[in-house]
Amino acid sequence: MNVATPAMPPRHTLFDDAQALLTGTLFVAIGLLLLRQAGLVTGGTVGLAFLAHYATGLPFGALLFVVNLPFYWLAWRRMGRRFTLKTFAAVSLLALLSELLPRWISLQSVHPLFAAVAGGLLVGAGFIMLFRHRASLGGLNVLVLWLQERFGWRAGIVQMAIDALILLSAWPWIDAQRLALSVLAAAAMNFALAVNHRPGRYMAF
Repeated sequence: MNVATPAMPPRHTLFDDAQALLTGTLFVAIGLLLLRQAGLVTGGTVGLAFLAHYATGLPFGALLFVVNLPFYWLAWRRMGRRFTLKTFAAVSLLALLSELLPRWISLQSVHPLFAAVAGGLLVGAGFIMLFRHRASLGGLNVLVLWLQERFGWRAGIVQMAIDALILLSAWPWIDAQRLALSVLAAAAMNFALAVNHRPGRYMAF
């Protein structure tokens, strides 16, 4: 009895990757705009850039780019050249969009609870697009993706644990209510990741 050989997963084209990087980073940038408008923070290297922005007042986009620089070595060594170049492009684009979007979109007011949930889900959706095209937003995302590929650890769960530590470190700059809403935003983001980005579920590469 012949057993059919599973078909090889389709490889993403250059156009596929380009639209995913653009769309994914745009989703993340809009989500971050909502969080910034409400004075909230998030996790990962984006969260580290948020903390540095609140502490120093320096431009968020520039801080995001700088915070990610030390992690490209890990990405190159562990995830390969293709992943690293796409990640560098995504981080650079997000840094640019983070500075441009406030000039293009003027939000008079946003309810903090809505900002936390909608912002978190938008960021999570953007991450999923990038992850499925073997890219990330650098830094801790690289570590989380490597742990998932190497050990099968769920990206959303590992990311949530790391994010919790980063959020707790925001205590000196935000009050208890905004910290609680920031935790909710991180939970929304990682919920989207945990449900929709599981090892082996998405086969294209």
